[in-house]
Amino acid sequence: MRPITRRRFVKTAGAAGVGLAVVDRNAAWTLMAPSDRVRVAVMGVNSRGHQLARAFAQQPGAEVATICDVDTRAIAKTVDHVRELTDTAPQGERDVRRVLEDASIDALVIAAPDHWHAPAALMAMAAGKHVYLEKPASHNPREGELVVAAAPRYERLVQLGTQRRSWSNVARAMEELENGLIGRPYYAATWYANNRPSIGRGQEVAVPDWLDYELWQGPAPRRSYKDNFVHYDWHWFWHWGTGEAGNNATHMLDMARWGLGVDLPTRVTAAGGRYRYDDDWECGDTEIMTWEFPDKKIITWEGRSCAPHRLDGSGGGITFHGEQGTLVIDRNGYRVFDLEDKLVNEVDDTAASSDQGTVGPGDTLDAGHVANFLEAIRGKATLNAPIDEGHKSTMLAHLGNIASRTGHVLHCDPSTGEVKEDPDAEKLWVREYENGWEPKATE
Repeated sequence: MRPITRRRFVKTAGAAGVGLAVVDRNAAWTLMAPSDRVRVAVMGVNSRGHQLARAFAQQPGAEVATICDVDTRAIAKTVDHVRELTDTAPQGERDVRRVLEDASIDALVIAAPDHWHAPAALMAMAAGKHVYLEKPASHNPREGELVVAAAPRYERLVQLGTQRRSWSNVARAMEELENGLIGRPYYAATWYANNRPSIGRGQEVAVPDWLDYELWQGPAPRRSYKDNFVHYDWHWFWHWGTGEAGNNATHMLDMARWGLGVDLPTRVTAAGGRYRYDDDWECGDTEIMTWEFPDKKIITWEGRSCAPHRLDGSGGGITFHGEQGTLVIDRNGYRVFDLEDKLVNEVDDTAASSDQGTVGPGDTLDAGHVANFLEAIRGKATLNAPIDEGHKSTMLAHLGNIASRTGHVLHCDPSTGEVKEDPDAEKLWVREYENGWEPKATE
């Protein structure tokens, strides 16, 4: 199946559906009055979703009504935590399909594993729900196309969890960049460094009694349960995850696109692999990826999952190089250097940088992005990270992964991202699904 083109996006107006979505697909588009309470359900709360449940629960006019997870322990923990914050306990539910049958739910927050992102988003929109979707936007390019196409069809708002779009210092830096801070920017270098341990060799064991493994697999073809991928290390298996590129590079690539003013590339290269350990980890832990764009602009990403040395004093960040200087943005703020590499300006946000958690930004940094989503639902704001922009940033990660997995230089159509004349790459544009869970596009 080949990807739909931008022309087909317009022609079909986003016709999309997903298997097992049995609710009303023609729910009317309505915006709430500013005084209305927004009731949300949060899907996937073992890690990042737990933090998002906190963030939504603390927003004025928002109610975390349902906690959805296939792990009963995670449900209980998050329900208790939301109760502590709000004095009201949300409901707990394992199956997202049951959650979406609740007409009182206004929005679904999706923080489940990557292979669930697009299918759950499609199901939610078909049920008339708005969507806050954690990055990456999809498990593969085709899914991202379907989500982008579905949003206007169902007239639902979809915000990607690239929360740096709502960080005040980042927005200020981007505004200054656009106003000529370093002249014409032409090169954005991004990076991420960590010290992840080996995941070893997984053993087939009995499924724990707290886990509904059938629902955890959901859209993915069935595999035997092993003891080394639930709950986090699924990231490093192509069957469920998108590697460090989807996991962390998406944030930096989103800022890089924003700052350079680019969309999709003309040429993609990648080098690297699993170098640190000999174990079940399938994706690269040491990678260099490059995306070239029209108008002589380029983005690079250096991913080091198992080598924690920081660049420019940060474990993750972005540097813009322009004709008149350099701009460095990281979690602590940003710095500007002239062409003699002299520091000429520095903006530091120690309050924000101290609000970092192990599963993402803390409450302070998440709050702005969550509030923007809620205000957009109420009709009082536009989304800071709408799905069409989020899909483009996710596409960079997908294309980098495809270049790495095929060992090919990818030549792309910059209007769609589609890889030209490369059967090996085309095979990775889509995935196989468990019978009955296939996302579908219709004319």
